Amino acid sequence: MSNILEIGAQAPAFHLPRDGGGEVSLADYAGRKLALYFYPKASTPGCTQEAIAFNGLKAAFAEADTQILGISADPVKAQDKFRDKNELTFPLGSDETHEMLEAYGVWGEKNMYGRKFMGITRATFLIDRDGKIARIWPKVKVAGHAEAVLEAAQELA
Repeated sequence: MSNILEIGAQAPAFHLPRDGGGEVSLADYAGRKLALYFYPKASTPGCTQEAIAFNGLKAAFAEADTQILGISADPVKAQDKFRDKNELTFPLGSDETHEMLEAYGVWGEKNMYGRKFMGITRATFLIDRDGKIARIWPKVKVAGHAEAVLEAAQELA
């Protein structure tokens, strides 16, 4: 990742189109904690597993007064399909311009099987009630990740 944010930094503001129409912004979560996770591509195995894990813990996140928001560069139509197929109950933002992805330092060069390309690094940010970055997971491994974010959210005042 390039220009990754640091703990304690103010979370960059954003305003994005979201699944189901409408928009989502950081301001929508003012005064609440936010588990903001970035995923490379809707409907791929790892992204599906991660989304289902977060969705399954949504009630526990709510008890910890923490909202969940997933972001990728997929168009809204793909986000809608992903949401419907997996019965996701939290918002999915679409950043086709990569502006927000770059602000959070999760858009950059990737290397897979010797092939270089631009894409999203799977990462998660826990944002506190004051809009500051409380915790960062810069290179997420999907298994057990949603549980780790939940535990951090429960510990965060």
